[in-house]
Amino acid sequence: MSESAGQPAPSDRPAWRCAGCWVLLVAITLSGLALDLATKTWAFRTVAGQPVELPYDEIAGNPSYRLPWHQGVCALPGDLLDFRLVLNHGAVFGLGQQRRPVFIAFTAVAVVAAVGVFGWWTTRRARWAHVGIALVLAGGLGNLHDRLVFGAVRDFLHMTPRWNLPFGLRWPGGSGELFPWVFNVADVLLLTGMALLLFTANRPAAKTDGSPAPAPADRP
Repeated sequence: MSESAGQPAPSDRPAWRCAGCWVLLVAITLSGLALDLATKTWAFRTVAGQPVELPYDEIAGNPSYRLPWHQGVCALPGDLLDFRLVLNHGAVFGLGQQRRPVFIAFTAVAVVAAVGVFGWWTTRRARWAHVGIALVLAGGLGNLHDRLVFGAVRDFLHMTPRWNLPFGLRWPGGSGELFPWVFNVADVLLLTGMALLLFTANRPAAKTDGSPAPAPADRP
């Protein structure tokens, strides 16, 4: 039976009217957030050999604060991944240091905007877009939690720690490492979610009413 005139088809209705869409969004967001916070907590309790205390009053707004020295832990062979504790006062991969209030405000606005995009700009059938939004929410909330509770973001993943750029090249900051940034699970969730959103935004719309796609017209 066809939809009445002027009414959208069920598959084209906004996501905010779809209970299953909300369940998917909340489940992935909470799962990703829990994974991020759990891995950060584990790293700062075990990687340095003893738990690292993070006094908020000493860390917030103080990018010169230094963690106790510790030896990095090799997580994957071949120098692919080390666990190394870092406090990040900037954004993803340490960009934009010393702007904590700006990042807190931006993240809060981004979370509200992401929920708005999910509910009113996507349809109930845009499940991959919903997954991408949920991953972005999980990553943003994970790092927002750290800024509010600890005054900086807890990072601990360091890829290719002893690999250098070829031909003696160096990054603008002077580092010659192939990948000098230390990051966390929230950063991975954020970048994966944004990549998924870009992918779904560029996918051609698929037909959902079960009818076959029209055959291309013959050329004269």
